[in-house]
Amino acid sequence: MPEFFASTARGLVEPLEQELKDLGLKVTDKYIGGVFFEGPWEDCYKANLHSRLASRILKPILDFTAYQPEELYNQILRHDFTKYIKPTQTISIDASVSESMMRDQRFVAMKVKDAIVDQFRDKYGVRPDVDNENASLRINVRVIKNQFNVAIDTSGESLFKRGYRTETGEAPLKENLAAGLLKVTEWDGNSPLVDFMCGSGTFLIEAAMMAMNIAPGINRKRFGFQNWLNFDKATWENVVQMAMDSEKTELPFKFYGFDIDSKVIRTAKENARNAGVDGVIEFKKESVATVEPPVEKGMIVVNPPYGARIGDEDNLRDVYRDLSFTLKHRFKGWDAWILSGNKDLIADLKLKSTKKHFVFNGNIECRFLKYSMF
Repeated sequence: MPEFFASTARGLVEPLEQELKDLGLKVTDKYIGGVFFEGPWEDCYKANLHSRLASRILKPILDFTAYQPEELYNQILRHDFTKYIKPTQTISIDASVSESMMRDQRFVAMKVKDAIVDQFRDKYGVRPDVDNENASLRINVRVIKNQFNVAIDTSGESLFKRGYRTETGEAPLKENLAAGLLKVTEWDGNSPLVDFMCGSGTFLIEAAMMAMNIAPGINRKRFGFQNWLNFDKATWENVVQMAMDSEKTELPFKFYGFDIDSKVIRTAKENARNAGVDGVIEFKKESVATVEPPVEKGMIVVNPPYGARIGDEDNLRDVYRDLSFTLKHRFKGWDAWILSGNKDLIADLKLKSTKKHFVFNGNIECRFLKYSMF
């Protein structure tokens, strides 16, 4: 039975494991960067279409030790890459190297590429070209202490690229991270969410897609596996049709997004339209200092700026104080989850968290904190 690896952000491995199990996939192991599962290729298609938390779905193909370039070249030749694509299609190599005798990842990528194209040339007399932007076959190479793990990328573009986001704010939250954080809150999918600083609307759009059972990959134009010779079009079309048939057309509640920037509110509305959830989300230009509860009860999720990319820490202190005031005085009885990579700014809330979850937003270690407003 084929084995696959679903990668994700650090801090989301356990939620991803549960998500894959909920999708009916057979999880076999987990690692610091993701979760292994096994099953037929149909399960690979399902994971790509339905996983909200995964970054990529990889198919491991080789695992070996190599100290010299010749060893690496010969080990790559052990696998038949010609069974995936035609020689007229394209390839790309993504390599990362840590503590290895072959320290230059560009050299490693070149050596892997040489072995693969030579394999095609020997068999067909022609070789595939390299295309680092839109390759038909992407090969993922990870090297740690001379141990090589080689996988083919079934996803193509990263799965966080749902296809609905045409524009973003200055410091956008990746879609799969937003979905993962919603999983961490244990939100039931049947109650309103409010975001005081919604930016381009990612939290609320992901939540609305969850509530309406819209597959996160349904708007993507293409996945990597669709370029391959073993692509089963009929099975894929059946997976897509089943996903579309299970979508909800309406909800008995709504989602509410506020932001002080009218431009990002317009962007959020457009993104929601693209995702097909604009009918269940209300966006409004409003400062966090003046937001009032749009409904009697719900849950709050906020990703305020934390000085790592935008703004200035001193100027942001007032924003956090306004956030704290609004929570304490206008949202009594609500639960709020706040993502922040700045512990000093979080201290300015002067609130005591009841739960804490560590996660990485890119290379920034963040805390996702729950506050209960009694």
